[in-house]
Amino acid sequence: MPSKPIITSAILTVILCLAVFSTVAIGADERFMDNGDGTVTDTKTGLMWAQTDNMGHITWHDAKRYCDNIILSEHNNWRMPTVEELKTLFDGSLDDFETICGHHIKSAPQIELSCGFVWSSEVLAVPGGYSVQAKVFNFAKGYWYSARMSQYLGYRALPVRSVGE
Repeated sequence: MPSKPIITSAILTVILCLAVFSTVAIGADERFMDNGDGTVTDTKTGLMWAQTDNMGHITWHDAKRYCDNIILSEHNNWRMPTVEELKTLFDGSLDDFETICGHHIKSAPQIELSCGFVWSSEVLAVPGGYSVQAKVFNFAKGYWYSARMSQYLGYRALPVRSVGE
């Protein structure tokens, strides 16, 4: 029959291991903080995101208008994100999940994307200075591509702002 110090030592070891694993798991989840007001703050980048996209098909021009005019969490300084900012929401190590439009994406689960393609603020100029294409981030594959700004099927707007602004 084991003595009490061995049992006590084993129990303390198990408790210590559980405490360490719990701390690691909590730390990973704390990067994206749900603000409880329709926004999520990324503590790594200092960006505040709308918790959901616009939830419908949208052209680039309408996406810009949507982001520039939305008021969330008593802030009115929202904008369209850059491709680099959108990349911070993609996590290729995650299992993909299906959006309501049927795309399978890998993104921060604290932000609800209703489809896999999100417009960026970056436009591609053509000779003469008239822009007809903009960069779109693909949350299924983790890269950007260009699309005609008049396209709307499957494209979404996701407002962002810097926390310090």
